[in-house]
Amino acid sequence: MKKSSMDLTQGSIIRLILVFASPIFVGQVFQNLYNSADAIVVGHFVGTTALAAVSSCSDISFLLTGFFTGLSTGAGVLFSRHFGAKDYEKLHDAIHTSVFFCTLLGLVMAAVGILCTPVLLSIIDCPADVYPEARSYLHIYLVGVLFTSIYNVGSSVLRAVGDSRSPFHYLIIASITNILLDLLFVGALGMGVEGVAFATIISQLTSVYLVFRKLLTTRDVYRLNLREMKIDRKILLQVMDLGLPAALQASLLSISNLFVQRYINVFGSSAMAGIGAAKKIDKFAGLIGQSLGMATTTFVSQNYGARRMDRAFRGIRVCLVLSFVFVALIGIPVYFNAEFFVRLFTSDASAVGYGVSMVHCIMPFFFVQSLNQVFANATRGFGKSRMVMICSLAGMVGMRQLFLAIVMSIRNDVRFVYLGYPLGWAFAALFVMVYFFFAIYRKRKIFCAAG
Repeated sequence: MKKSSMDLTQGSIIRLILVFASPIFVGQVFQNLYNSADAIVVGHFVGTTALAAVSSCSDISFLLTGFFTGLSTGAGVLFSRHFGAKDYEKLHDAIHTSVFFCTLLGLVMAAVGILCTPVLLSIIDCPADVYPEARSYLHIYLVGVLFTSIYNVGSSVLRAVGDSRSPFHYLIIASITNILLDLLFVGALGMGVEGVAFATIISQLTSVYLVFRKLLTTRDVYRLNLREMKIDRKILLQVMDLGLPAALQASLLSISNLFVQRYINVFGSSAMAGIGAAKKIDKFAGLIGQSLGMATTTFVSQNYGARRMDRAFRGIRVCLVLSFVFVALIGIPVYFNAEFFVRLFTSDASAVGYGVSMVHCIMPFFFVQSLNQVFANATRGFGKSRMVMICSLAGMVGMRQLFLAIVMSIRNDVRFVYLGYPLGWAFAALFVMVYFFFAIYRKRKIFCAAG
């Protein structure tokens, strides 16, 4: 029988990381492609206010979907640890508890999100000309929170056991589905922002079907049995201990972004559209650091579970070097071709101006984001999710909001909003690197014995 899992505790580190991270990266590209397809289609087929509506809702939607991304990341640490230790009975129990819990929680949070749509839009001070389309979009889009929660925990199981290829294939299929449905619903049928919202949740449902088919039919050690789905209180507490900090981190960061969006909305729909396009470009450019960060978590977790601490630290160094190299290869062309990329989303001259300015401001600092990604995920891989949450929130929420509150009260300049992003990355990276060095690296022998 051919297994789809991958043991990261043996073999060439750089080869394993590249083999493992490559499908994650390409899969994330496709995932962001279908999110960006919504913005591109409405920007060209509907108009600037529709693009502003979809763009302004991105942080609202991530407030809920990001929670499950964080929770699944933490659960993946537990899965990886049991897989690395060859403790397949505990792996089985952890998978069934996590899948069942995330499904129930997804139902609740989708309902809450839909009911609270007016409140969420009031938090970002959504302009009157954008509000109707933003509300319509969110009411439909937030149904997909349930599908996102189920897919994230399912894909985290696969990545934890070294199978990053299957989620990659599923994201490609979902992305193509979303793009085709966007063109059908919006371009051909004229359904507007409601069309892209329906296209998104249908594509999300497709990815859920594919990942669960894999989990239910595999003969590998991570097979899911619906009859054995239950919540084990002890395991759930472990999952929450590792996953809740990452989940809260993602959600609180999204809440912070909602208040940043308020600053942006003051400058009107063109600024909302242009900066929204720049944020989409930012996500694409940052995918290599994000993918290597996810690879770092799994690599460290498996080797920590196998008590191979020296190998875990070597893997962190490899991920860091690879991240810097690839960020330069991606970031430099994006910087010099910023206008081309922004115009993919909108042809409005004012919106393009805002978007290009933001890309030029944040792109030179992408190496700082990579530092934060690798060290934060390495620290999480060692089971210290709470400290990652504290460091990230202190930098990307606390320091950024303090900076914006001060400078925007002195001068209402949109360029300060741009600067807030790299400033947050820099402080978060500094805080987590200091913690990693003193709490983990300098005490690695004691830390391993205690683990």
